Amino acid sequence: MAHEFKDIDPNAPAGAKLTNWFENRFPTAFDAYRVHMSEYYAPKNFNFWYIFGSLALLVLVIQIVTGIFLVMHYKPDAEKAFASVEYIMRDVPWGWLIRYMHSTGASAFFVVVYLHMFRGLLYGSYRKPRELVWIFGCAIFLVLMAEAFMGYLLPWGQMSYWGAQVIVNLFSAIPFIGPDLALLIRGDYVVGDATLNRFFSFHVIAVPLVLLGLVVAHLLALHDVGSNNPDGIEIKGPNAPKDAKGHPLDGIPFHPYYTVHDIFGVTVFLFLFSAVVFFAPEFGGYFLEYNNFIPADPLKTPSHIAPVWYFTPFYSMLRAITSEMMYVLIACVVLGAGFGVLKSRLPAAVKGVVAVVALGVIAMMLSIDAKFWGVVVMGGAVIILFALPWLDCSPVKSIRYRPSWHKYLYGIFVINFVILAYLGVQPPSPIGERVSQVGTLFYFGFFLLMPWWSRLGKTKPVPDRVTFKPH
Repeated sequence: MAHEFKDIDPNAPAGAKLTNWFENRFPTAFDAYRVHMSEYYAPKNFNFWYIFGSLALLVLVIQIVTGIFLVMHYKPDAEKAFASVEYIMRDVPWGWLIRYMHSTGASAFFVVVYLHMFRGLLYGSYRKPRELVWIFGCAIFLVLMAEAFMGYLLPWGQMSYWGAQVIVNLFSAIPFIGPDLALLIRGDYVVGDATLNRFFSFHVIAVPLVLLGLVVAHLLALHDVGSNNPDGIEIKGPNAPKDAKGHPLDGIPFHPYYTVHDIFGVTVFLFLFSAVVFFAPEFGGYFLEYNNFIPADPLKTPSHIAPVWYFTPFYSMLRAITSEMMYVLIACVVLGAGFGVLKSRLPAAVKGVVAVVALGVIAMMLSIDAKFWGVVVMGGAVIILFALPWLDCSPVKSIRYRPSWHKYLYGIFVINFVILAYLGVQPPSPIGERVSQVGTLFYFGFFLLMPWWSRLGKTKPVPDRVTFKPH
């Protein structure tokens, strides 16, 4: 169907005439602006937790723009990669700034995404009808981890090289296909020029395209079902109060109200981001490890190999799975299966399936090396997030109306995650191993037992309208 041209008063201002000219020739863009900005009504009680989504988008733009400039001078060659990074740092005008913005942006991305996901956890943003929004978000997180890992190899420093060597070798622990899979990822029998070229291609072209597609899907899915809010109340539902035009009374247009809200958050973020870039780009060796300023040497292994800080919680879980820990995991499987068979109200046929599956899993756990199960646990720590909409059985969405002890449980979860991250940076030790094993059990217990504990306790009455105090 052809678009009808809109006439405008000949005496209208030049700006209005120009806007009308574009709108007549590109109506899709203006319709998208109205649907997703000026006429998209968001809950009026957003708080500071809701700035991290827009900050994630900002950091994505920073990473793409700085990445383009870095690619202009970077050489994906094992003989020249490290020297090209040094050339960018020392000889390219403002190259040091672009490189530090990109390296700081990588860490900032994960800081913002972790906070964004935690906000979803607090306010139940993964609950019906936003399951797909959450799944797209978890997929973004997974792809972001792959993008960061591949980019980490590119400087071709000691930690880049040996970190990639360790992580890629983990795939060889997979039964039957592991060695071939590791060879396929490396492109050679050792991490070398072929690996560098593969990771460069994926980091610069393939993975960013997937990431951008998922971000668009995440935003479209969000705007189709509407944003959640700290009260967990649907402002656009059939029973929600609306004005004469059908707009929700508890909502306000995203633009200009939340664009200004986000601009304030962006300003604060850029102050902090700039402070790190200009005064502490290495951030004490957490953002840029000191070993990575040494050229990669396949003949000299660093005394301690650890991934970047944003991978370390999952790396801790990987290291926690030892031969001794396997017996604890087997006991957990036995307890879980025993509960499913003896205590649950499942049909007899289903109970039989549970028992058979449990026996099969136990047989596999006894026969396959603990290293493989470490990889399974590390991957499972991310994959389990996808199931969160169906694990949470609380009658209310938001933490505001859940039993008070839920807040302490969420607080312990965060502390546990930070401890796992810290232990992942440290060299292995007997005490650290025990703590990480307990932390791993708590992490998975938090999610796997959620259908049980999320029902416990007395919830607070949820109001009919969103609670909002103007400031």
